[in-house]
Amino acid sequence: MARRLTLLVWAACCTAAAACASHGPPDENVKPVALPLPAPAIAGRPVALFPVTLIATDRRLAWDSAIGTREVAKQRADSVLAEFLLERVPEAEWILPDALRRAAARAPGVLTDPDKMGTSVLRAEGLEKIPDPLRAQMRNLIGVAADRYALVPAAIAFRQTPEGVGAAEISLVLADVRFGIITWRTIAYGEGDGPWEALWDALRGLVPDLP
Repeated sequence: MARRLTLLVWAACCTAAAACASHGPPDENVKPVALPLPAPAIAGRPVALFPVTLIATDRRLAWDSAIGTREVAKQRADSVLAEFLLERVPEAEWILPDALRRAAARAPGVLTDPDKMGTSVLRAEGLEKIPDPLRAQMRNLIGVAADRYALVPAAIAFRQTPEGVGAAEISLVLADVRFGIITWRTIAYGEGDGPWEALWDALRGLVPDLP
């Protein structure tokens, strides 16, 4: 219960900060600033990292060859996320997408393949609860493979800035699957010469005290 309260308090602080940051008219030249990942609240706990299911690319970018097919892009994105979290957020015990896939494969018909879950719906701004049947699917899988917390990369978008620079935006949510609630969310933004460099630059905003 104390862990859940800590996450909820953190989420309230993040929401307040986001509200303050968004006050006033939008400016397309202002880059999104990611809210830090609440690592202290998940320290020492198993946290399931769900796979990426949605990647969208601005057709004006010349990154098609670097991104590859949809399946290749999702696998590469999963790899970048896993590498970043293992290196920069070692406080948590990360249960990676392949472990979730193996758990689901051991119980076909009972557990849903995480690659086939509609986790991209969690990118919706203002969504506070995981909708059914996604909640039940995540809860059942987490109950076997992890504990109660899940970090979900709900969507990745590769865009071209007004200056013509390639950029990555990743929508992330941290969820308490047992209670079906989203405790933290952010959009991380980064730029780079290629898609994966831009994605890494975006993820750096989750741990701003590290280089």
